[in-house]
Amino acid sequence: MCTFYKRKELDKTLLTLSYKPDKMKTGFDESLRPKEGGGRKEDLLMLPFLLNPAYKDYIWGGVKLRDQFGKDGPTPLAESWELSAHPDGDAVIASGPLAGTRFSAFIKDNPAALGSRCPAGDFPVMVKLIDAAQNLSVQVHPDDAYGMRVEGERGKTEMWYILDCEPGAFLYFGFEREISADEARRRIADNTITEVLHKAPVHPGDVFFIAAGTVHAIGAGILLAEIQENSNTTYRVYDFGRVGADGKPRPLHIDKAMQVARLAPARPDAPGAAPPRPVAGGTLRRLAGCAYFTADTLKLAGRYLHAPGNASFVSVLCLDGQASLCCGDKTLTLNKGGSAFVPANAPEFTLEGAGTLLLTTI
Repeated sequence: MCTFYKRKELDKTLLTLSYKPDKMKTGFDESLRPKEGGGRKEDLLMLPFLLNPAYKDYIWGGVKLRDQFGKDGPTPLAESWELSAHPDGDAVIASGPLAGTRFSAFIKDNPAALGSRCPAGDFPVMVKLIDAAQNLSVQVHPDDAYGMRVEGERGKTEMWYILDCEPGAFLYFGFEREISADEARRRIADNTITEVLHKAPVHPGDVFFIAAGTVHAIGAGILLAEIQENSNTTYRVYDFGRVGADGKPRPLHIDKAMQVARLAPARPDAPGAAPPRPVAGGTLRRLAGCAYFTADTLKLAGRYLHAPGNASFVSVLCLDGQASLCCGDKTLTLNKGGSAFVPANAPEFTLEGAGTLLLTTI
């Protein structure tokens, strides 16, 4: 959720793979590009592949991503960026002949993999797993216009899907009533800002849609999946008196926050959400469908067929159980915590098994 830590080392592989790269490839392997006039039995650039995430060891993280999802990151482990081409944390291809290539390098050299809905040269989303052992800071994200003008990157609208939580867990989401900027500043200074924030209890399966400008904080004891715009800009409003690894209070960004925050109640309802519906091979639930991303959960109980259709890639994240992703004569195994990317120009593929998958498109 924050923009203040840079990954220090290449993430270790977390899935059981037959191939482990000796070193990361920062660019595209030109030997894999199909030659003009030539032919291949399969176009390697159209095939799905597994991804290894970027890890973040923010001080509020815990051990659930390691214990429940098999992530082999630092301790504490706050976030795993499962689908990311952001310079602050780039995912790495983890299967097939492209293994070891940074995801950003792949999409730069293969824009057709993103689909017709994706702006040229601009990967639009990130998918994360987040373990909040402590409260996150009270924070806010700018919209696209402010983000591009001031920070040089997108703003951040995001969605949370609650995976697990401790009894009594809650998050802060908007305000109980509209307040003025003067009152907000005063309450930040005297440590009473949380008294006017709306506390929302959470349960597994809950969905919260956090539009840019919404003041919010994930509470302690919450494990969730996050889908967001491809941005790492966060304005910290209040940090509960916490200090960072250097023993000093973490910086606040109150002036910028006051320029972008809506100091009023917020609506958590996700646009485009729809109740679960039966499909061949399972049950599909639309969590959100907005201008930035579309998110579904697939309760897999059999064999599900999907045709990308060149409009958008598909990100597949296994939240529980196990699934086989089959495309052509290639099969990828997704265990809990496993992540795969299906190019928009891939042939139709199937998902088969028993479990819950998070599907993200644009």
